[in-house]
This record gives sequence, structure tokens and C-alpha cells, in this order.
Amino acid sequence: MTNGKYVLEARNISKIFPGVKALDHVTLRIRPGTVHALMGENGAGKSTLMNCIFGIYKMDEGELYLNEEKAVINSPADAMNNHLSMIHQELHPVRSQTVAENVFLGKIPYQKRFGIRWVDYQKLYAGTQKIFDDLGFHINPKQKVSELSTSYCQLLEIARAVSFNAKVIIMDEPTSSLTDDETELLFKSIEKLKKLGVAVIYISHKIDEILQISDEITVMRDGQVVGSWPANEMTSDKIVSTMVGRQMTKRFPLKRHIPGEVFMQVEHYTSFNSKSFKDINFEVRKGEIFGIGGLVGAQRSELVESIFGLRKISSGKLIINGKEVVITEPMDAVQNGMAFLTEERRATGILGSLNITDNTMVVQQNLCKKEYTKPNGFIDEMRRNDAASKYVKTLSIKTPSLKTKIQSLSGGNQQKVLLGRWLLTGPDILIMDEPTRGIDVGAKYEIYELMEDLANKGKCIIMISSEMPELMGMSDRIMVMCEGHQSGIVEGKHINDKEIMLLASTYKPGEQVTR
Repeated sequence: MTNGKYVLEARNISKIFPGVKALDHVTLRIRPGTVHALMGENGAGKSTLMNCIFGIYKMDEGELYLNEEKAVINSPADAMNNHLSMIHQELHPVRSQTVAENVFLGKIPYQKRFGIRWVDYQKLYAGTQKIFDDLGFHINPKQKVSELSTSYCQLLEIARAVSFNAKVIIMDEPTSSLTDDETELLFKSIEKLKKLGVAVIYISHKIDEILQISDEITVMRDGQVVGSWPANEMTSDKIVSTMVGRQMTKRFPLKRHIPGEVFMQVEHYTSFNSKSFKDINFEVRKGEIFGIGGLVGAQRSELVESIFGLRKISSGKLIINGKEVVITEPMDAVQNGMAFLTEERRATGILGSLNITDNTMVVQQNLCKKEYTKPNGFIDEMRRNDAASKYVKTLSIKTPSLKTKIQSLSGGNQQKVLLGRWLLTGPDILIMDEPTRGIDVGAKYEIYELMEDLANKGKCIIMISSEMPELMGMSDRIMVMCEGHQSGIVEGKHINDKEIMLLASTYKPGEQVTR
């Protein structure tokens, strides 16, 4: 670890939103050439602190120091001019442009010829290539960004930060959408940044990942810093108990539910897209949590999206409660008692600019228009707010008010609002695609308890999860997929990581494993 002066100090920072003190005199110190992990439950204040440091939010109290000199940062432009950079969880590269144009976005080199400014492509490509060589990236500067995977788009953001001569790079949940191989590539890039003397502030809920890559760990809770420790002095148990303020003796709730009779059957489901899933067959019982596992590219999400009417199928039957149903669009699915919590809540779940009530009521209000409309034709705001308020209380959603925009809530609370949206429709079948992605251990447990409660009431739950402990800990049975095929279904003592990984990585045509 580098033991020089601090490259960044945030001293006594406070930030108040209407009804909530998001930050309460927070101090954070970052050393050059280190990875400093920032951890805490959703709503602990991590993102708010980073947004204050980066100039997205204006702090109400506190000071920033860069290399022990006071700095005033009122905007992201100020931050970048002061050699600070931030890589957000949702990447927004200009996909129609080249790699080099994205790396030097905002400061593309020009040359003058015949009195006209022209892009100096030679300088642009050479400058990009030099940065890639320093970082060990193997990317063609002339390639279109639209052709790159998510992981390479993140590498571009790192290269862009280096092009601004960033001394501190903030990374917010950088591996949430990456495969294991892509994560390893990112980690190698971070090691190269450390050797260049760059400090990385690393926000993640993945504890194993934090322990692997970090030099120091700071834990926040309820808008305050609980403490900072060298990473080699921390363990998973210590991090969890420090984050939640209590010992987490159980990772999953006690199973009380007992699966009953078959309620839903999927027969010979085959995608309209010939490169997607083929001939999928399974059934789900009342009061069962049915897991779907597999590696990235197994077509798990594509399958459940087709069941919910978001994608076309070329053949197959869906039988609910003994009757064949035809689902051609999501509203057909909803009217047949289905609900769907999507994988990407920010992209396909929340309506970011709308408030809690609007986000909660958007489906149910369409189903029962008369119930939320006054005799004169105007919307009955009181009934809407009463319905939304019920689920804010039931799901313990932390929000200043029902009028708060959902985009200002933490990831865990956003997920709870989406759950409230679907529970309001009274579904018999709840499909959950990566239900706890990007949320902390405390919020995860609350969602697990909700799933257990719903299963105990006889609801069918279909859960896709890429987290092996979650998949094994919550599921009664697990269907494993491999490259669009159903490779097997396991239950009971056969639910173990070795068996699941074997099925996820191997498919034998004509062989269906059931254990």
C-alpha cells in the first residue's frame, strides 16, 4: 500500500434532502495508488457521498481537499478538471462513434487546414493507442463502440479517465453486469491503474470481490461512517455485521412453505429467434420457489420474457391452473395472474422521473381504472396514495414521501417499490429475474423473507439468479440451462454447486437430467 499523503480528503460532509439527512458529517480519506472500497446497505449514503465529491450534488456542509489543498467542485466538469473521474453503474457511451472518439470525448484534437478545423485523426488514434498500451488494453481505437461488450465499454471509461489524467477514479458497482472472465479483466486493469499511482474508490455489494481487490475498506451506515480498516484485517462476517449493525447469523430465512399441486406448466417452449432457447419443459407447483440457473448466454431471461409475452415463441404451450392460455403481450400475462420483476430495474423497471405513487400504481391503475377514478372522471389521488402507502409500509420502503421521485431512492428501495407494484395486482405467479442484483445483504434478506411469505401463501415463484448461494438457498427445485437448452432439473440433496455448474456448462442432446 502506498503510504504517501492523501490524494483526496472529504471532510465533514453533510447533505440533506427533504425529510432525510443523507450524509451526517462524513469524512473519507483516500491514499494514492490504492483501491479503497466503500460499503454499506442501500440508503447508507455511499452514492450521495460520491455525487457530492464529483459535483453532481452540492454539499450542505464540508470541504474537499486534493493533495492536501482545498478544492471547490461545483460540477462534474470541475471534478474532471481536478483529475477526478466517475464511472457510473449504467454506462452511456456514444455507440455510433469509434472507440477513440469516446475516449477523447469533449477534448478531441483538431488541426487547421485551409482555415477550417478538422479532426486530427492521426493524433486521436495515436493518443488512444498509447493509453491502451499503458493499460494493457487490446482494443482497436477505430472500432465502433456498438460492437463492444459491456466489459469493454467499462474499459473505455477507464481509458477516458486516464486521458483526463485522473488521479482518483470512482467505480460504482462496476461488475454488476459482468461475467467472471470480464470481472477478471477489470481487476487486471485496476491493478495497472494502481501501478500508475491512480486511486480507485470502489463501491460494491460483493463482499468476496471487495476482499480480493481492496487495500482499505470504509463502511457507512445511516449516512455516517462506521469506520475504516485495512482490507486484510476484515472478513465477510465482520463486514456484514458492521454494515447492518447486527450479527447476520442466517443468510436465508427458514423455509416454512410446502409446495402443493402443479399450477403452471411450460411445454416445448421454443423461441421465435432460432439462436435462443429450444424445447423447454417444466412445471411449477403452488407454494414453490422454482429456480432457473445457468451461465451468461444460457437464454434464461429470454425464456421468462417469452412466458410473460415480451418475446415471441415459434412453438410451445403454457398451461395455468389446468387451462391452456395464449400470451402474446404482457397485459395477457397480467390478466392471467402473472407478474414479472425484470433483471434491469433501472432500464426496464422504474419510471425514474415519476414518484413512488406513480411507479407503484402504473399496472394496477390500468387494470382497474374505475376503482381509481372519481365519478366526474378525474383521478382519485387519495385512493392511489392509500394503495401505494400500504406497500410502502408493508415492504418497509425508506422514502421521505410518496411524492419522492423513485430515481432518488437506493437500489434496494427501488426494488421494493417494483415488488409493491406487482403485489398490488394480486398475482398467482411471480417471475423474478435477478431479484437482488446490486442490493445489500440487509435488503436481500427482506426480499428473501417476502418470497418465503408469498410461497407460504401458495404463490408460484420463478426466480432466475446468477448468485449460486441465493439459487441454492432459496429454491425448492432448480432447472439448469446451457446455451438455450434445458440440461437438467435438480432438487433436494442434489442441489449443490458442483451439480449445477456441471449442468450449466454441459448439454448432451437428447439427455434430460432429473435428480
